[in-house]
Amino acid sequence: MDAHLRDLRYFVAVAEELSFTKAANERLFISQPTLSRQIRQLEISLRAKLFERDRRTVSLTKAGEVMLAQARLLLAQWDETRHAVAEAAAAQDTTLRVGFQTRIGRGLIPGVTARMARLLPGWKLTFRQVSWQDPTAGLAGSEVDVAVAWLPVPDTGRLSWRVVATEERWVALPVDHRLARRSTLSLTDLADEPFIALPAAAGPLRRFWLAAEERSAPARIAAEAETAEETFEAVASGLGVALLAAGNAETYRRDDVAFRPVTGLSPSRLAVVWRTNDDRQAIRIFVDACFQCLCTEAS
Repeated sequence: MDAHLRDLRYFVAVAEELSFTKAANERLFISQPTLSRQIRQLEISLRAKLFERDRRTVSLTKAGEVMLAQARLLLAQWDETRHAVAEAAAAQDTTLRVGFQTRIGRGLIPGVTARMARLLPGWKLTFRQVSWQDPTAGLAGSEVDVAVAWLPVPDTGRLSWRVVATEERWVALPVDHRLARRSTLSLTDLADEPFIALPAAAGPLRRFWLAAEERSAPARIAAEAETAEETFEAVASGLGVALLAAGNAETYRRDDVAFRPVTGLSPSRLAVVWRTNDDRQAIRIFVDACFQCLCTEAS
C-alpha cells in the first residue's frame, strides 16, 4: 500500500520533534494514539522500523534518517506543485473563497465587497463555513483562499495573518441561569461551571476559548461543539456555558441565551489569515480591505 502525504507529514513531525506527544499536540492537533497508529502503519507499509522508542525517548533508526530526508523532499516537491497549479488556476479564476468559523458580521463583508469591486472589478467573493475541527479554517486543505478567523491559528510557518479587530471575551449562559442576573462576571464566578468546548482538534484555539491559561484548575467540559451554532444550542439547552467575542454577542443574539462581559481575561483577536506562500494581488487587496474597514473605523 502506498503512503499518503498525510503519513509523510505525520512522520516528519515526529522525526523533527522526537516526541509523539509534542508532534500530536503542538503540530498536528490529533490524538497521540492516532498518530502512533499511523506511524506504525507507515512502518508496516515500508517494511522498515523508522523509530527506536521507549518510555522516555524517541530516536530515528538508520532507515528513519533516510526516510526523513526523502519525506522532506517529497513534501517540498508537492508544495511546489500545488502552488504552481494554484497559480495557473488563479490566473483564470476571479473568485476569492473566504473561510469563516463564526459569523463575520461587524459590517465587514459589505465594506470589503465594495472595496474589492473598486480595486478588482469582475472579482467576486464566496463564503464557506468551516468546522472547528479544522483550526486553519479551511486553509490547510486549500478549501478556501483566505479566512476571517479567531486567533490563535496553528503556528507552523505556513500561515500568515493580520489582526483586524480586538474584542473583550464575554460568556454565553442559559437565559435563566443564576449568573445571568449579574451585569458583569469574572472567571472566578465561572470556575465551577460546565463549559461547551471546541473539539480537541482545534488545539490552541480550544484552550483559548476555555481561558485555560488564566485558570488555576482545568475547565469542566460538559460537551463539545463543532460550530458556533451548535455551541449556542448547547448553551440554550442548559448543558453549559461558553466564552465568545464581544462582537459575537450581538451577532448571535437570541432570546434563550444571555451574554455577559467577563473581566480579567485577555482580549480575543479577529484576523485575516492566508497561506504564506500565496502572494496573489487579490489576497493582498482583501487583507488590506478588511483592515481598512474595521481598524480605520475603530480608530
